[in-house]
Amino acid sequence: MNALVAFLQGLPAVALASIALGVAGSLGLWLGGLNWRGIGLGIGGVLFAGIFVGHVAGAAGLHFDAEMMEFVREFGLILFVFTIGIQVGPGFFSTLQKSGLQLNIIAASVVLLGVLTAAALHFVAGVPVPALVGVMSGAVTNTPGLGAATQALKDIGADPATVALPGLGYAVAYPFGIVGILISMLVVRAVFRVKIEAEEEAFEQSRRRGAGALPAMNVALRNPNFEGLSLGEVPDLYDAGVVVSRLRKGDQLLHPSRSMRLALGDILHLVGPAEKLHNMMLILGEEVDVALTTTKGTNLTWQRVVVTEKKALGRHLRDFGLEGHGVSVSRVMRAGTELTAQGSLALQFGDILTVVGAQEDIASIKTLFGDRNAALEQAQFSAVFFGIVLGVLVGSIPILLPGLPAPLKLGLAGGPLVVAIALSRLGFFGPFVFFMPPVANHALRELGIILFLAAVGLKAGGNFLETLTRGEGFHWMGYGALITLIPLLTVGIVARAVWKVNYLSLAGVMAGSMTDPPALAFANAMSGSSAQSIGYASVYPLVMCLRILAPQLLVLLLMS
Repeated sequence: MNALVAFLQGLPAVALASIALGVAGSLGLWLGGLNWRGIGLGIGGVLFAGIFVGHVAGAAGLHFDAEMMEFVREFGLILFVFTIGIQVGPGFFSTLQKSGLQLNIIAASVVLLGVLTAAALHFVAGVPVPALVGVMSGAVTNTPGLGAATQALKDIGADPATVALPGLGYAVAYPFGIVGILISMLVVRAVFRVKIEAEEEAFEQSRRRGAGALPAMNVALRNPNFEGLSLGEVPDLYDAGVVVSRLRKGDQLLHPSRSMRLALGDILHLVGPAEKLHNMMLILGEEVDVALTTTKGTNLTWQRVVVTEKKALGRHLRDFGLEGHGVSVSRVMRAGTELTAQGSLALQFGDILTVVGAQEDIASIKTLFGDRNAALEQAQFSAVFFGIVLGVLVGSIPILLPGLPAPLKLGLAGGPLVVAIALSRLGFFGPFVFFMPPVANHALRELGIILFLAAVGLKAGGNFLETLTRGEGFHWMGYGALITLIPLLTVGIVARAVWKVNYLSLAGVMAGSMTDPPALAFANAMSGSSAQSIGYASVYPLVMCLRILAPQLLVLLLMS
Protein backbone atom coordinates (compact mmCIF):
# COMPACT_ATOMS: atom_id res chain seq x y z
CA MET A 1 0.00 0.00 0.00
CA ASN A 2 2.80 2.41 0.84
CA ALA A 3 4.39 1.69 -2.53
CA LEU A 4 1.10 2.51 -4.31
CA VAL A 5 0.72 5.77 -2.39
CA ALA A 6 4.30 6.72 -3.17
CA PHE A 7 3.71 5.93 -6.84
CA LEU A 8 0.56 8.09 -6.94
CA GLN A 9 2.29 10.95 -5.15
CA GLY A 10 4.94 10.97 -7.85
CA LEU A 11 2.40 11.35 -10.68
CA PRO A 12 1.82 14.71 -12.43
CA ALA A 13 -1.18 16.66 -11.17
CA VAL A 14 -3.17 16.03 -14.38
CA ALA A 15 -2.62 12.27 -14.19
CA LEU A 16 -3.56 12.10 -10.50
CA ALA A 17 -6.73 14.13 -11.04
CA SER A 18 -7.69 12.01 -14.05
CA ILE A 19 -7.31 8.80 -12.05
CA ALA A 20 -9.39 10.17 -9.17
CA LEU A 21 -12.16 11.38 -11.49
CA GLY A 22 -12.14 8.07 -13.36
CA VAL A 23 -12.40 6.00 -10.18
CA ALA A 24 -15.15 8.23 -8.77
CA GLY A 25 -17.08 8.12 -12.04
CA SER A 26 -16.90 4.37 -12.62
CA LEU A 27 -17.50 3.45 -8.97
CA GLY A 28 -20.32 5.98 -8.67
CA LEU A 29 -22.14 4.79 -11.77
CA TRP A 30 -21.96 1.22 -10.50
CA LEU A 31 -23.23 2.31 -7.10
CA GLY A 32 -26.02 4.38 -8.67
CA GLY A 33 -27.09 1.41 -10.78
CA LEU A 34 -27.92 -0.61 -7.68
CA ASN A 35 -31.60 -0.28 -6.83
CA TRP A 36 -34.40 -1.82 -4.85
CA ARG A 37 -37.77 -1.92 -6.63
CA GLY A 38 -36.67 0.81 -8.95
CA ILE A 39 -35.35 3.05 -6.19
CA GLY A 40 -31.66 3.88 -6.12
CA LEU A 41 -29.14 6.70 -5.96
CA GLY A 42 -28.96 7.05 -9.72
CA ILE A 43 -26.42 9.61 -10.86
CA GLY A 44 -26.11 10.74 -7.22
CA GLY A 45 -23.96 7.67 -6.66
CA VAL A 46 -21.10 9.54 -8.34
CA LEU A 47 -21.18 12.16 -5.60
CA PHE A 48 -20.91 9.57 -2.84
CA ALA A 49 -18.16 7.73 -4.71
CA GLY A 50 -16.30 11.04 -5.08
CA ILE A 51 -16.66 11.66 -1.34
CA PHE A 52 -15.26 8.19 -0.63
CA VAL A 53 -12.31 8.66 -3.00
CA GLY A 54 -11.66 12.14 -1.60
CA HIS A 55 -11.67 10.82 1.96
CA VAL A 56 -9.29 7.97 1.12
CA ALA A 57 -7.01 10.31 -0.81
CA GLY A 58 -6.90 12.78 2.07
CA ALA A 59 -6.09 10.04 4.55
CA ALA A 60 -3.24 8.89 2.27
CA GLY A 61 -1.83 12.37 1.94
CA LEU A 62 -2.77 12.79 -1.72
CA HIS A 63 -3.80 16.28 -2.80
CA PHE A 64 -5.42 17.44 -6.02
CA ASP A 65 -4.69 20.67 -7.85
CA ALA A 66 -7.45 23.04 -6.70
CA GLU A 67 -7.66 25.11 -9.90
CA MET A 68 -7.75 22.04 -12.10
CA MET A 69 -10.57 20.45 -10.10
CA GLU A 70 -12.46 23.74 -10.15
CA PHE A 71 -12.27 23.85 -13.94
CA VAL A 72 -13.47 20.24 -14.23
CA ARG A 73 -16.36 20.97 -11.89
CA GLU A 74 -17.48 24.15 -13.66
CA PHE A 75 -17.05 22.85 -17.20
CA GLY A 76 -19.00 19.72 -16.30
CA LEU A 77 -21.77 21.90 -14.93
CA ILE A 78 -21.82 24.06 -18.08
CA LEU A 79 -22.01 21.01 -20.31
CA PHE A 80 -24.79 19.50 -18.23
CA VAL A 81 -27.11 22.50 -18.05
CA PHE A 82 -26.54 23.46 -21.69
CA THR A 83 -27.60 20.03 -22.94
CA ILE A 84 -30.63 20.15 -20.63
CA GLY A 85 -31.62 23.46 -22.21
CA ILE A 86 -31.26 22.06 -25.72
CA GLN A 87 -33.42 19.10 -24.73
CA VAL A 88 -36.30 20.94 -23.06
CA GLY A 89 -36.18 24.17 -25.08
CA PRO A 90 -38.50 23.27 -27.98
CA GLY A 91 -41.33 22.32 -25.63
CA PHE A 92 -40.63 24.88 -22.89
CA PHE A 93 -43.18 27.52 -23.87
CA SER A 94 -45.84 25.09 -25.06
CA THR A 95 -45.95 23.52 -21.58
CA LEU A 96 -47.08 26.86 -20.14
CA GLN A 97 -50.30 26.79 -22.15
CA LYS A 98 -53.77 25.39 -21.45
CA SER A 99 -53.82 22.48 -18.99
CA GLY A 100 -50.03 22.63 -18.70
CA LEU A 101 -50.39 26.04 -17.05
CA GLN A 102 -52.19 24.57 -14.05
CA LEU A 103 -49.60 21.83 -13.66
CA ASN A 104 -46.76 24.36 -13.86
CA ILE A 105 -48.41 26.54 -11.21
CA ILE A 106 -48.57 23.50 -8.92
CA ALA A 107 -44.92 22.64 -9.53
CA ALA A 108 -43.79 26.26 -9.12
CA SER A 109 -45.68 26.37 -5.82
CA VAL A 110 -43.69 23.36 -4.61
CA VAL A 111 -40.47 25.16 -5.49
CA LEU A 112 -41.56 28.43 -3.82
CA LEU A 113 -42.71 26.72 -0.64
CA GLY A 114 -39.43 24.79 -0.51
CA VAL A 115 -37.45 28.04 -0.73
CA LEU A 116 -39.61 29.60 2.02
CA THR A 117 -39.10 26.53 4.22
CA ALA A 118 -35.35 26.73 3.73
CA ALA A 119 -35.33 30.45 4.55
CA ALA A 120 -37.38 29.78 7.70
CA LEU A 121 -34.86 27.14 8.81
CA HIS A 122 -32.08 29.69 8.41
CA PHE A 123 -33.79 32.18 10.74
CA VAL A 124 -35.30 29.69 13.21
CA ALA A 125 -32.58 27.02 13.43
CA GLY A 126 -29.62 29.18 12.43
CA VAL A 127 -28.53 26.93 9.56
CA PRO A 128 -25.65 28.62 7.69
CA VAL A 129 -26.69 29.74 4.21
CA PRO A 130 -23.87 27.87 2.37
CA ALA A 131 -24.93 24.60 3.97
CA LEU A 132 -28.62 25.47 3.64
CA VAL A 133 -28.57 25.90 -0.15
CA GLY A 134 -26.78 22.55 -0.44
CA VAL A 135 -29.28 20.86 1.86
CA MET A 136 -32.14 22.37 -0.16
CA SER A 137 -30.70 21.07 -3.44
CA GLY A 138 -30.13 17.62 -1.95
CA ALA A 139 -33.61 17.56 -0.43
CA VAL A 140 -35.12 18.08 -3.89
CA THR A 141 -32.50 15.87 -5.64
CA ASN A 142 -31.59 18.71 -8.00
CA THR A 143 -27.92 18.67 -8.95
CA PRO A 144 -27.91 21.83 -11.09
CA GLY A 145 -29.19 23.66 -8.02
CA LEU A 146 -26.08 22.52 -6.18
CA GLY A 147 -23.97 23.89 -9.02
CA ALA A 148 -25.82 27.20 -8.91
CA ALA A 149 -25.35 27.44 -5.14
CA THR A 150 -21.63 26.77 -5.44
CA GLN A 151 -21.27 29.32 -8.22
CA ALA A 152 -23.24 31.96 -6.31
CA LEU A 153 -20.95 31.60 -3.29
CA LYS A 154 -17.89 32.01 -5.49
CA ASP A 155 -19.40 35.10 -7.09
CA ILE A 156 -19.71 36.86 -3.72
CA GLY A 157 -16.11 35.99 -2.82
CA ALA A 158 -16.65 33.14 -0.34
CA ASP A 159 -13.54 31.27 0.83
CA PRO A 160 -12.87 27.68 -0.35
CA ALA A 161 -14.10 26.11 2.90
CA THR A 162 -17.41 27.93 2.57
CA VAL A 163 -17.73 26.98 -1.11
CA ALA A 164 -17.36 23.31 -0.08
CA LEU A 165 -20.30 23.42 2.36
CA PRO A 166 -23.10 23.08 -0.26
CA GLY A 167 -21.60 19.77 -1.39
CA LEU A 168 -21.66 18.44 2.18
CA GLY A 169 -25.24 19.60 2.73
CA TYR A 170 -26.32 18.09 -0.57
CA ALA A 171 -24.77 14.71 0.27
CA VAL A 172 -26.44 14.33 3.67
CA ALA A 173 -29.89 15.46 2.41
CA TYR A 174 -29.93 13.58 -0.89
CA PRO A 175 -30.87 10.04 0.29
CA PHE A 176 -34.05 11.12 2.08
CA GLY A 177 -34.80 13.48 -0.81
CA ILE A 178 -35.37 10.41 -2.98
CA VAL A 179 -37.40 8.52 -0.36
CA GLY A 180 -39.37 11.59 0.74
CA ILE A 181 -40.87 12.11 -2.72
CA LEU A 182 -42.19 8.54 -2.71
CA ILE A 183 -43.58 8.94 0.83
CA SER A 184 -45.41 12.10 -0.23
CA MET A 185 -47.06 10.34 -3.19
CA LEU A 186 -48.24 7.51 -0.95
CA VAL A 187 -49.56 9.88 1.72
CA VAL A 188 -51.63 11.88 -0.80
CA ARG A 189 -52.96 8.63 -2.22
CA ALA A 190 -53.95 7.38 1.24
CA VAL A 191 -55.52 10.67 2.38
CA PHE A 192 -57.85 10.80 -0.63
CA ARG A 193 -58.31 7.01 -0.89
CA VAL A 194 -57.38 7.14 -4.55
CA LYS A 195 -58.47 4.28 -6.82
CA ILE A 196 -55.94 3.98 -9.62
CA GLU A 197 -58.40 2.44 -12.08
CA ALA A 198 -60.79 5.39 -11.69
CA GLU A 199 -57.95 7.87 -12.19
CA GLU A 200 -56.87 6.06 -15.36
CA GLU A 201 -60.37 6.24 -16.80
CA ALA A 202 -60.78 9.90 -15.86
CA PHE A 203 -57.48 10.77 -17.51
CA GLU A 204 -58.35 8.95 -20.73
CA GLN A 205 -61.71 10.72 -20.88
CA SER A 206 -60.03 14.10 -20.46
CA ARG A 207 -57.57 13.25 -23.25
CA ARG A 208 -60.41 12.30 -25.58
CA ARG A 209 -62.10 15.62 -24.87
CA GLY A 210 -58.87 17.53 -25.40
CA ALA A 211 -56.51 17.67 -28.32
CA GLY A 212 -53.55 15.48 -27.53
CA ALA A 213 -52.72 15.08 -31.20
CA LEU A 214 -53.84 17.49 -33.89
CA PRO A 215 -57.43 16.38 -34.68
CA ALA A 216 -59.06 15.97 -38.08
CA MET A 217 -62.65 16.14 -39.34
CA ASN A 218 -64.48 15.18 -42.54
CA VAL A 219 -66.98 17.88 -43.52
CA ALA A 220 -69.53 17.68 -46.33
CA LEU A 221 -70.26 20.96 -48.11
CA ARG A 222 -73.93 21.84 -47.63
CA ASN A 223 -73.78 25.65 -47.67
CA PRO A 224 -74.89 26.88 -51.13
CA ASN A 225 -73.01 30.15 -50.63
CA PHE A 226 -69.74 28.29 -51.38
CA GLU A 227 -70.99 26.66 -54.58
CA GLY A 228 -68.48 27.41 -57.33
CA LEU A 229 -66.02 29.25 -55.08
CA SER A 230 -62.39 28.17 -54.85
CA LEU A 231 -60.92 26.69 -51.70
CA GLY A 232 -58.73 29.76 -51.37
CA GLU A 233 -61.84 31.92 -51.01
CA VAL A 234 -63.16 30.01 -47.98
CA PRO A 235 -62.55 32.08 -44.83
CA ASP A 236 -60.16 30.65 -42.21
CA LEU A 237 -58.76 27.93 -44.46
CA TYR A 238 -55.01 27.45 -44.89
CA ASP A 239 -53.60 30.56 -43.22
CA ALA A 240 -55.89 30.74 -40.20
CA GLY A 241 -55.25 27.41 -38.56
CA VAL A 242 -57.12 24.83 -40.70
CA VAL A 243 -55.69 22.85 -43.61
CA VAL A 244 -57.48 20.78 -46.28
CA SER A 245 -55.36 17.67 -46.88
CA ARG A 246 -57.82 15.69 -49.07
CA LEU A 247 -61.04 16.36 -50.98
CA ARG A 248 -63.56 13.90 -52.39
CA LYS A 249 -65.69 14.78 -55.41
CA GLY A 250 -68.11 11.98 -56.05
CA ASP A 251 -65.99 8.83 -56.13
CA GLN A 252 -62.72 10.67 -56.75
CA LEU A 253 -60.23 11.39 -53.97
CA LEU A 254 -58.25 14.46 -55.05
CA HIS A 255 -55.36 16.54 -53.84
CA PRO A 256 -56.89 19.94 -53.01
CA SER A 257 -55.39 23.21 -54.20
CA ARG A 258 -56.46 26.76 -53.46
CA SER A 259 -57.78 27.16 -57.00
CA MET A 260 -60.00 24.04 -56.89
CA ARG A 261 -63.71 24.85 -57.27
CA LEU A 262 -66.19 23.59 -54.73
CA ALA A 263 -69.51 21.88 -55.37
CA LEU A 264 -72.30 20.87 -52.99
CA GLY A 265 -71.67 17.40 -51.65
CA ASP A 266 -67.87 17.69 -51.74
CA ILE A 267 -66.25 16.16 -48.68
CA LEU A 268 -63.23 17.93 -47.20
CA HIS A 269 -60.72 16.29 -44.86
CA LEU A 270 -59.76 19.14 -42.50
CA VAL A 271 -56.85 19.20 -40.04
CA GLY A 272 -56.44 21.79 -37.28
CA PRO A 273 -57.28 22.72 -33.67
CA ALA A 274 -60.56 21.25 -32.46
CA GLU A 275 -62.32 24.57 -31.90
CA LYS A 276 -61.41 25.83 -35.37
CA LEU A 277 -62.55 22.58 -36.97
CA HIS A 278 -65.90 22.96 -35.23
CA ASN A 279 -66.26 26.52 -36.54
CA MET A 280 -65.41 25.41 -40.09
CA MET A 281 -68.01 22.67 -39.88
CA LEU A 282 -70.69 25.21 -38.87
CA ILE A 283 -69.75 27.38 -41.86
CA LEU A 284 -69.44 24.72 -44.53
CA GLY A 285 -72.06 22.13 -43.67
CA GLU A 286 -71.95 19.03 -41.50
CA GLU A 287 -69.53 16.44 -40.19
CA VAL A 288 -69.81 13.08 -41.94
CA ASP A 289 -68.49 9.66 -41.02
CA VAL A 290 -66.65 8.87 -44.25
CA ALA A 291 -63.17 7.35 -44.52
CA LEU A 292 -60.88 9.78 -46.35
CA THR A 293 -57.61 8.93 -44.65
CA THR A 294 -56.84 5.93 -46.86
CA THR A 295 -55.36 6.65 -50.28
CA LYS A 296 -55.64 3.06 -51.48
CA GLY A 297 -56.91 2.81 -55.04
CA THR A 298 -56.04 6.44 -55.85
CA ASN A 299 -52.97 8.20 -57.19
CA LEU A 300 -52.64 10.03 -53.88
CA THR A 301 -50.32 9.04 -51.08
CA TRP A 302 -48.72 10.62 -48.05
CA GLN A 303 -45.18 10.55 -46.72
CA ARG A 304 -43.27 12.05 -43.83
CA VAL A 305 -40.44 14.34 -44.92
CA VAL A 306 -37.80 15.55 -42.46
CA VAL A 307 -36.42 19.09 -42.65
CA THR A 308 -32.63 18.79 -42.72
CA GLU A 309 -31.71 21.26 -45.48
CA LYS A 310 -30.13 24.41 -44.02
CA LYS A 311 -31.55 26.57 -46.84
CA ALA A 312 -35.05 25.60 -45.70
CA LEU A 313 -34.56 26.73 -42.10
CA GLY A 314 -36.50 29.84 -41.16
CA ARG A 315 -38.47 29.88 -44.40
CA HIS A 316 -42.25 29.84 -44.31
CA LEU A 317 -44.21 26.96 -45.79
CA ARG A 318 -45.82 29.29 -48.31
CA ASP A 319 -42.38 30.23 -49.66
CA PHE A 320 -41.87 26.76 -51.17
CA GLY A 321 -44.73 27.00 -53.69
CA LEU A 322 -45.84 23.44 -52.93
CA GLU A 323 -49.16 23.80 -54.71
CA GLY A 324 -47.28 24.28 -57.96
CA HIS A 325 -45.76 20.85 -57.35
CA GLY A 326 -49.16 19.26 -56.70
CA VAL A 327 -48.57 18.54 -53.01
CA SER A 328 -49.57 19.99 -49.66
CA VAL A 329 -48.46 19.69 -46.06
CA SER A 330 -51.21 18.66 -43.64
CA ARG A 331 -49.26 18.45 -40.37
CA VAL A 332 -45.91 19.40 -38.89
CA MET A 333 -44.40 17.46 -35.99
CA ARG A 334 -41.93 19.49 -33.91
CA ALA A 335 -40.31 18.14 -30.75
CA GLY A 336 -43.22 15.76 -30.18
CA THR A 337 -45.92 18.40 -30.75
CA GLU A 338 -48.17 18.48 -33.83
CA LEU A 339 -48.57 21.89 -35.43
CA THR A 340 -51.03 23.08 -38.06
CA ALA A 341 -49.30 23.47 -41.43
CA GLN A 342 -50.13 27.14 -41.92
CA GLY A 343 -48.40 29.04 -44.69
CA SER A 344 -46.86 31.38 -42.13
CA LEU A 345 -45.16 28.56 -40.21
CA ALA A 346 -41.35 28.97 -40.17
CA LEU A 347 -39.51 25.66 -40.42
CA GLN A 348 -36.87 24.39 -38.01
CA PHE A 349 -34.28 21.66 -38.27
CA GLY A 350 -35.81 18.28 -37.46
CA ASP A 351 -39.42 19.25 -38.28
CA ILE A 352 -41.33 16.28 -39.70
CA LEU A 353 -43.77 17.25 -42.47
CA THR A 354 -46.73 15.08 -43.47
CA VAL A 355 -46.86 15.65 -47.24
CA VAL A 356 -49.92 14.63 -49.32
CA GLY A 357 -49.88 14.23 -53.10
CA ALA A 358 -48.93 11.90 -55.92
CA GLN A 359 -45.89 9.78 -55.20
CA GLU A 360 -43.80 11.28 -58.00
CA ASP A 361 -44.73 14.81 -56.91
CA ILE A 362 -43.70 14.13 -53.31
CA ALA A 363 -40.39 12.70 -54.52
CA SER A 364 -39.74 15.87 -56.51
CA ILE A 365 -40.01 18.19 -53.49
CA LYS A 366 -37.96 16.18 -50.99
CA THR A 367 -34.75 17.93 -52.01
CA LEU A 368 -36.29 21.25 -50.95
CA PHE A 369 -36.42 20.05 -47.36
CA GLY A 370 -33.44 17.68 -47.31
CA ASP A 371 -35.13 14.57 -45.90
CA ARG A 372 -31.80 13.09 -44.82
CA ASN A 373 -32.44 11.00 -41.73
CA ALA A 374 -28.70 10.52 -41.26
CA ALA A 375 -28.41 14.26 -40.55
CA LEU A 376 -30.62 13.79 -37.48
CA GLU A 377 -27.96 11.53 -35.98
CA GLN A 378 -25.14 14.05 -36.31
CA ALA A 379 -24.28 16.26 -33.34
CA GLN A 380 -23.78 19.92 -34.29
CA PHE A 381 -20.69 20.49 -32.13
CA SER A 382 -19.91 23.89 -33.62
CA ALA A 383 -23.32 25.07 -32.42
CA VAL A 384 -22.71 23.52 -28.99
CA PHE A 385 -19.50 25.45 -28.40
CA PHE A 386 -20.98 28.64 -29.86
CA GLY A 387 -23.92 28.28 -27.47
CA ILE A 388 -21.62 27.63 -24.51
CA VAL A 389 -19.73 30.86 -25.28
CA LEU A 390 -22.99 32.82 -25.36
CA GLY A 391 -24.22 31.08 -22.21
CA VAL A 392 -21.10 31.93 -20.20
CA LEU A 393 -21.27 35.55 -21.38
CA VAL A 394 -24.96 35.88 -20.54
CA GLY A 395 -24.40 34.21 -17.18
CA SER A 396 -21.73 36.77 -16.35
CA ILE A 397 -23.98 39.80 -16.92
CA PRO A 398 -25.03 41.44 -13.62
CA ILE A 399 -28.81 41.90 -13.37
CA LEU A 400 -29.99 44.70 -11.11
CA LEU A 401 -33.30 43.81 -9.46
CA PRO A 402 -35.19 46.09 -7.03
CA GLY A 403 -34.85 44.93 -3.44
CA LEU A 404 -31.73 42.84 -3.94
CA PRO A 405 -28.62 44.11 -2.15
CA ALA A 406 -26.37 42.95 -4.97
CA PRO A 407 -26.77 42.24 -8.69
CA LEU A 408 -28.09 38.82 -9.64
CA LYS A 409 -26.13 36.74 -12.13
CA LEU A 410 -27.42 33.70 -13.91
CA GLY A 411 -23.90 32.31 -13.51
CA LEU A 412 -22.39 29.26 -15.11
CA ALA A 413 -25.50 27.24 -14.23
CA GLY A 414 -28.25 29.62 -15.30
CA GLY A 415 -26.62 31.40 -18.25
CA PRO A 416 -25.99 28.33 -20.44
CA LEU A 417 -29.42 26.94 -19.52
CA VAL A 418 -31.34 30.08 -20.52
CA VAL A 419 -29.30 30.53 -23.69
CA ALA A 420 -29.76 26.88 -24.69
CA ILE A 421 -33.54 27.14 -24.24
CA ALA A 422 -33.63 30.30 -26.35
CA LEU A 423 -31.36 28.90 -29.08
CA SER A 424 -33.22 25.60 -29.34
CA ARG A 425 -36.42 27.58 -29.65
CA LEU A 426 -34.84 29.72 -32.37
CA GLY A 427 -33.62 26.60 -34.16
CA PHE A 428 -30.67 28.09 -36.01
CA PHE A 429 -28.53 31.20 -36.22
CA GLY A 430 -26.32 31.81 -39.23
CA PRO A 431 -24.33 28.62 -39.88
CA PHE A 432 -25.20 27.14 -36.47
CA VAL A 433 -28.07 24.65 -36.11
CA PHE A 434 -29.17 24.12 -32.50
CA PHE A 435 -30.31 20.55 -32.78
CA MET A 436 -28.81 17.60 -30.94
CA PRO A 437 -29.70 13.93 -31.45
CA PRO A 438 -31.13 12.40 -28.27
CA VAL A 439 -28.27 9.90 -27.99
CA ALA A 440 -25.61 12.62 -28.27
CA ASN A 441 -27.51 14.88 -25.88
CA HIS A 442 -27.77 12.12 -23.30
CA ALA A 443 -24.08 11.26 -23.61
CA LEU A 444 -22.89 14.86 -23.19
CA ARG A 445 -25.33 15.47 -20.35
CA GLU A 446 -24.16 12.38 -18.47
CA LEU A 447 -20.51 13.26 -19.04
CA GLY A 448 -21.05 16.76 -17.70
CA ILE A 449 -22.89 15.72 -14.56
CA ILE A 450 -20.40 12.92 -13.84
CA LEU A 451 -17.47 15.36 -14.02
CA PHE A 452 -19.30 17.86 -11.84
CA LEU A 453 -20.39 15.41 -9.13
CA ALA A 454 -17.05 13.62 -9.05
CA ALA A 455 -15.21 16.94 -8.59
CA VAL A 456 -17.65 18.09 -5.88
CA GLY A 457 -17.32 14.77 -4.07
CA LEU A 458 -13.52 14.80 -4.19
CA LYS A 459 -13.56 18.31 -2.72
CA ALA A 460 -16.03 17.45 0.05
CA GLY A 461 -14.59 14.03 0.90
CA GLY A 462 -12.02 15.28 3.38
CA ASN A 463 -14.64 16.78 5.72
CA PHE A 464 -17.69 14.60 5.10
CA LEU A 465 -17.34 12.03 7.89
CA GLU A 466 -16.38 14.68 10.42
CA THR A 467 -19.39 16.78 9.47
CA LEU A 468 -21.69 13.78 9.66
CA THR A 469 -20.45 12.33 12.96
CA ARG A 470 -19.20 15.34 14.90
CA GLY A 471 -20.74 18.33 13.21
CA GLU A 472 -24.22 19.30 12.10
CA GLY A 473 -24.66 16.49 9.58
CA PHE A 474 -27.56 14.73 11.31
CA HIS A 475 -29.34 18.02 11.92
CA TRP A 476 -28.95 18.87 8.25
CA MET A 477 -30.55 15.54 7.35
CA GLY A 478 -33.60 16.46 9.42
CA TYR A 479 -33.81 19.91 7.88
CA GLY A 480 -33.60 18.34 4.43
CA ALA A 481 -36.51 16.06 5.28
CA LEU A 482 -38.61 19.10 6.17
CA ILE A 483 -37.69 20.83 2.90
CA THR A 484 -38.72 17.67 1.04
CA LEU A 485 -41.99 16.86 2.80
CA ILE A 486 -43.57 20.21 3.70
CA PRO A 487 -43.87 21.58 0.13
CA LEU A 488 -44.84 18.26 -1.48
CA LEU A 489 -47.51 17.32 1.05
CA THR A 490 -48.97 20.83 1.33
CA VAL A 491 -49.20 21.50 -2.40
CA GLY A 492 -50.16 17.92 -3.23
CA ILE A 493 -53.10 17.90 -0.82
CA VAL A 494 -54.28 21.36 -1.90
CA ALA A 495 -54.01 20.48 -5.61
CA ARG A 496 -56.08 17.36 -5.11
CA ALA A 497 -58.63 18.85 -2.73
CA VAL A 498 -59.14 22.27 -4.35
CA TRP A 499 -58.21 21.83 -8.02
CA LYS A 500 -59.29 18.17 -8.25
CA VAL A 501 -56.14 17.32 -10.19
CA ASN A 502 -55.99 13.75 -11.46
CA TYR A 503 -53.85 11.76 -9.01
CA LEU A 504 -51.72 10.15 -11.72
CA SER A 505 -50.97 13.53 -13.28
CA LEU A 506 -50.29 14.92 -9.82
CA ALA A 507 -47.82 12.10 -9.10
CA GLY A 508 -45.95 13.02 -12.28
CA VAL A 509 -45.95 16.69 -11.31
CA MET A 510 -44.64 15.88 -7.82
CA ALA A 511 -41.78 13.91 -9.38
CA GLY A 512 -41.18 16.67 -11.91
CA SER A 513 -41.17 19.37 -9.24
CA MET A 514 -38.12 17.57 -7.82
CA THR A 515 -36.69 16.76 -11.29
CA ASP A 516 -36.29 13.21 -10.01
CA PRO A 517 -36.38 10.33 -12.56
CA PRO A 518 -36.50 7.56 -9.89
CA ALA A 519 -39.65 9.17 -8.51
CA LEU A 520 -41.16 9.15 -12.00
CA ALA A 521 -40.29 5.47 -12.32
CA PHE A 522 -42.08 4.84 -9.00
CA ALA A 523 -45.13 6.79 -10.22
CA ASN A 524 -45.15 4.89 -13.53
CA ALA A 525 -45.15 1.60 -11.62
CA MET A 526 -48.57 2.50 -10.17
CA SER A 527 -50.26 2.47 -13.56
CA GLY A 528 -49.68 1.87 -17.26
CA SER A 529 -51.21 5.27 -18.03
CA SER A 530 -49.15 8.01 -19.68
CA ALA A 531 -50.53 10.63 -17.26
CA GLN A 532 -47.50 10.49 -14.95
CA SER A 533 -44.96 10.98 -17.75
CA ILE A 534 -46.97 13.78 -19.33
CA GLY A 535 -47.23 15.59 -15.99
CA TYR A 536 -43.48 15.17 -15.37
CA ALA A 537 -42.51 16.43 -18.82
CA SER A 538 -44.94 19.37 -18.64
CA VAL A 539 -43.33 20.90 -15.56
CA TYR A 540 -39.70 19.80 -15.94
CA PRO A 541 -38.41 22.78 -18.01
CA LEU A 542 -39.85 25.50 -15.77
CA VAL A 543 -38.90 23.70 -12.57
CA MET A 544 -35.33 23.20 -13.73
CA CYS A 545 -34.96 26.94 -14.31
CA LEU A 546 -36.49 27.78 -10.92
CA ARG A 547 -34.33 25.22 -9.12
CA ILE A 548 -31.22 26.82 -10.59
CA LEU A 549 -32.24 30.39 -9.75
CA ALA A 550 -33.55 29.68 -6.22
CA PRO A 551 -30.19 28.96 -4.49
CA GLN A 552 -28.67 32.08 -6.04
CA LEU A 553 -31.48 34.23 -4.68
CA LEU A 554 -31.09 32.74 -1.20
CA VAL A 555 -27.35 33.42 -1.23
CA LEU A 556 -27.81 37.01 -2.39
CA LEU A 557 -30.68 37.81 -0.05
CA LEU A 558 -29.34 36.12 3.07
CA MET A 559 -25.58 36.64 2.77
CA SER A 560 -25.07 40.02 1.10
